[in-house]
Amino acid sequence: MENFFSQEFWTNLIDKTGKWSVESLPQILLVVVIFFVALKLLKFFMKRLSKFTINRTKHDETKDSTEAEKRINTLLSILTAVGKVIIWLTAIMMLLKELGIDIAPILAGAGIVGLAVGFGAQELVRDFISGFFILFENQIRTGDVAIINGIGGLVERIEMRTVTLRDFSGVVHVFQNGKINTLANMTKEWSAVVLDIGVAYKEKPEQVITVMAEVGTELQNDPDFHNKFLEPIEIFGVNELGNSAVVVRARIKTKPGEQWGIGREYRKRVKNAFDAKGIEIPFPHTTVYWGEEINPLKLRLEKENNN
Repeated sequence: MENFFSQEFWTNLIDKTGKWSVESLPQILLVVVIFFVALKLLKFFMKRLSKFTINRTKHDETKDSTEAEKRINTLLSILTAVGKVIIWLTAIMMLLKELGIDIAPILAGAGIVGLAVGFGAQELVRDFISGFFILFENQIRTGDVAIINGIGGLVERIEMRTVTLRDFSGVVHVFQNGKINTLANMTKEWSAVVLDIGVAYKEKPEQVITVMAEVGTELQNDPDFHNKFLEPIEIFGVNELGNSAVVVRARIKTKPGEQWGIGREYRKRVKNAFDAKGIEIPFPHTTVYWGEEINPLKLRLEKENNN
């Protein structure tokens, strides 16, 4: 305590502070500057790389630009995250070295701690390995519509440990990669809308199929929808003889994610076409009995005579 108030103590402290300010402080400031510059360069480089690769895919007629863009954005987001981790770790090691702290024992200790954590965090390791294979095998990409463990929605983010999904109601679901048991990608390479159109038993299937094909061709030739089609409509024919309807099945192959809009527009147009042709779209009928065998209720309407 006496040394704290002595002139020698304060003189040595001022000398050490001045020496540190001259020798170490500029190095620390330089490390901080390099750190921020590296983050900016990483962001700039990834942005330019994304733009360059996407532009190349758009000029390559053999590849679907939308599919390639999803793949590129997913991979670049992972690379950006890895780059930030490397920059942060490098900057921290350099700062510790400039502060006079020997980083060799820290690195050795980190290796031992990492080994111990590896045995105790098997689930975390499993998540990372599963995430790697999800990316490597190109199972889903950012922007895909997928069903994961029975929950459907838009893939907002793919990371090495988790996948983030937002459903139609706006609810965000986060799945650990190692716990993804079922995965269905609804917008990979191409999509399709399956149409089961029911008509009354009195209608001729040939006429119904002709009208459905005409509506499909008309929709495909529409400038607003032409680029969303991959193939003309396929009419498979009568698929089911239901309780009150003959079901005709058709399919339209579309670009990824366009099947729902195409399906809604087709159903609207086929309804109008059926109305114009007098083709009945049936609804369930009910027969009322009064307890007598096979003797349904019969109603007779008579016009009242006011005279």
